[in-house]
Amino acid sequence: MLYGREGEQAAVESLLAAARDGRSGVLLLRGEPGIGKTALLDDAVARAGSAFRVIRATGVECEAELPFAGLSMLLAPGLDRLPTLPGQQRRSLERAFGLAEEESAPADRLLVGLATLGLLAELAADRPLLCVVDDLQWLDGASLDALLLAARRFQAEGVALLLAARPAFAERPYGLPELTVSGLSDADATRLLADRLSALGATAVSAGLLAEASGNPLALTELPLTAAAGGLPLTSRLLVAFHGQVTGLPAATQTLLLVAAVEENGDLAVVLPAAEALGVGAEHLAPAEESGLVTVTPERRVAFRHPLLRAAVLQRAPHHQRLAAHRAVADALPDGDRRTWHRAHAATGPDADLADALERAAVRAERSGGRGGATAYERAARLTPDRDGATRRLVLAAEAATEEGELERAEALAEEAGARTDDAFAHALLDQVRATAHFWRGSYPTAHRLLLDAAGADIDPSHAARMLFQAFHAAWYAGEEPVVTVLDRLAALPLAEDAPLAPLARHLPAVVLPALGRPAGPLPPVRETVEAARKAGAESPVDLVQLCGATLVLGRDEETADLAAELAAEARAKGTVGVLPTLQFFLAEAELFHGRHRDAEVTATEALTLARDTGQHQWVSQLSAILAYLAALDGRTEQCAALAATALTTTGSQTAAPAAGHPWAHWALALHDLGQGRAGDAADRLHALTTGPHRHHVSATRAVPDLVEALVRLGTPDRATEPYERFARWTAAVDRPWAEALRLRCQALLGPDELAESTYTAALALHETAHRPFEQARTALLHGERLRRTRRRTDARPHLRAALETFDRLGATPWSTRARTELAATGTPTSPATSSTPSASLTALTSLSSLTPQELQIARLAAQGLTNRDIAAQLFLSPRTVAHHLYKAYPKLGITSRTDLPTTLLPTP
Repeated sequence: MLYGREGEQAAVESLLAAARDGRSGVLLLRGEPGIGKTALLDDAVARAGSAFRVIRATGVECEAELPFAGLSMLLAPGLDRLPTLPGQQRRSLERAFGLAEEESAPADRLLVGLATLGLLAELAADRPLLCVVDDLQWLDGASLDALLLAARRFQAEGVALLLAARPAFAERPYGLPELTVSGLSDADATRLLADRLSALGATAVSAGLLAEASGNPLALTELPLTAAAGGLPLTSRLLVAFHGQVTGLPAATQTLLLVAAVEENGDLAVVLPAAEALGVGAEHLAPAEESGLVTVTPERRVAFRHPLLRAAVLQRAPHHQRLAAHRAVADALPDGDRRTWHRAHAATGPDADLADALERAAVRAERSGGRGGATAYERAARLTPDRDGATRRLVLAAEAATEEGELERAEALAEEAGARTDDAFAHALLDQVRATAHFWRGSYPTAHRLLLDAAGADIDPSHAARMLFQAFHAAWYAGEEPVVTVLDRLAALPLAEDAPLAPLARHLPAVVLPALGRPAGPLPPVRETVEAARKAGAESPVDLVQLCGATLVLGRDEETADLAAELAAEARAKGTVGVLPTLQFFLAEAELFHGRHRDAEVTATEALTLARDTGQHQWVSQLSAILAYLAALDGRTEQCAALAATALTTTGSQTAAPAAGHPWAHWALALHDLGQGRAGDAADRLHALTTGPHRHHVSATRAVPDLVEALVRLGTPDRATEPYERFARWTAAVDRPWAEALRLRCQALLGPDELAESTYTAALALHETAHRPFEQARTALLHGERLRRTRRRTDARPHLRAALETFDRLGATPWSTRARTELAATGTPTSPATSSTPSASLTALTSLSSLTPQELQIARLAAQGLTNRDIAAQLFLSPRTVAHHLYKAYPKLGITSRTDLPTTLLPTP
């Protein structure tokens, strides 16, 4: 019976009701030990009843080093459904659980999370699923990551995920719905204590005991059994109470409980042989069972009455007894990582064989796609007898900690390892570790310097090339001169012709330096570079992703669009999920610059979800910013402001530098100001952007035409001189008709006035050769406005009409309003309702605009003939979620079935 938990029970019932209706949800219960979280989980299982499939797992403190230990326990009932998962997801989960061949490729931790979502959805296919995880604070990191990723992508699977954790865990920002479980009210606490005392043969309720328990149900249940010392925190008093209960047991029983506590899972098949090695038999468990301290489950496991009881057993045992228990458990286990870790916990000095076993465990942790490699490498280093071997493992531990996002730990390990060796390559690797930590904190100049130092050490050029590519990434945020320095070093690197990165090392300086006004070598076509890199053994798509961004720098937008789309498809097929947000950001930029605004929104929206799921703060910021720009184009004021705010505030922990999306976000806000007629605000933002430390960024470079327009409207064109001159040099290096058209538009605005008409005419002629409808319409609008101001109304009308039609078709509302106002000023009044009869294509586009980006993406794939399962695999969703979005899309499109999709979905302009 639960006392006073009506509010919590109602929240759980709401979660269950949603799952019954086919909707998924998650709830995290947080509270101090003994507050009743487990009781609420048990109550939820009872409420779910036979209408739900139920799976459960519990975090185990001593299993935190074992990747996917918790997840394998949770998903064990569904392993027979692994064949239903998409191939890459299935293989990653098999590798994570050790079900694949040892020589198979490493698991991708992101794919494991998506596979977790898929398997939970499969388990919910025939009835709702209740997934319960207790003691989340002790779940191993790999399992936690996978579970949280699945939870963030829940939509229409019919899964209820109910979690419980202690406060220290729940305060971490995981973005899950939370409910704090607090102490019972005085009345409910009195009822519980009275019932407990009655069961013990007492009658009087102690006011002091009530006050001491502070509404904690476990305290109300356990403290009446003992006189726990006052003046201690409640958890400590409970531990003292449990100490007293254990102390009263026979010594042999205490030993057996210690073995069960050390073994973590309470598996009698391990506990009893280990206890026997210590001279204790199965019969000695009886006193603990009789006192209610433990129970033996039908699965033959020893279950402690409460985790604090297990903690008390471990805490009260002398150190030598704990070591003996770990040794006994290790001897009772078969070969494997659990046995290795128990041996490690029992070790008291250097042990070469054990250190080797721990290093093998670390390698397996990395190959499984989980966490724990850093801990295993570090423990192996502590147990390694020879100094050089220990140092090597400390370096590996530092690298693994960096991969696992433990930056402070990585730096500490790097400092320790660096003090132990003079090896140049080791110091280069440690500088790379330090640089990575500085990069994710936003210390870009420091990261840039460390990587240059590392690449300049006496190391193999192939390793130096990788460090310089990483240095380029840091330099891009540090400033233009650091970028040039890195590229010059990369161009001079003596890489062998057949080195995998050699084609990329030649291409990157050749494509970026000219955009910065610097000399460079010949620029081969990007396709030639890609094929050469692949032939030489470069890892695709990971090694090739920087080419997508580099081609944008020099205005090779068509190359970016083709290559990014190809690499994104390859990443989906290979399951290289982590690189998708980067590729999709570059693809969205290219789609936007080509005027395919809806495509860009679909691409960026999916990428933003993936970036959030995978904790890639840099790309959350960048993608939020580009979506803010698209909202500015459409005149969605609130969305633009909210997305820009997200872009400007989303950074990694301890980051002092501006967010990665800073340039795009300010361009978005400036474009919105310009569209709303606030030229002054737009000019201030754009001038800071195009003359500041990020002026070499793609967004800053391409914002110059907007700056020119804003400053001309303000009557201060002189402020545009320096940015325009840089832009003119850039367009000359780009050598593309659309870029020259934009330069001519700027020139027409800046004067002289007598050349404006011919300059606009030349710009519009160039626009006709490249399909960039938004920019072409803006040039036509500016030309029409000028003609109207000079009283040439008849000449202005065709340009204004053309601009209006394009803006209406693109849904660029602020620009449509402006063009409509200008057209009305020529004596040709028009309105959205009376301007013309909507064409069939415009009507279709209007219905498409009512779809969310995810609905549109799913509908397009369905129109191509893909099944729901195919679409789910491609978009990392569940088939039921795909079906849910399709059924929402049909009425918006005015259709009733899938067969109508191919004729309804017209190509996006």
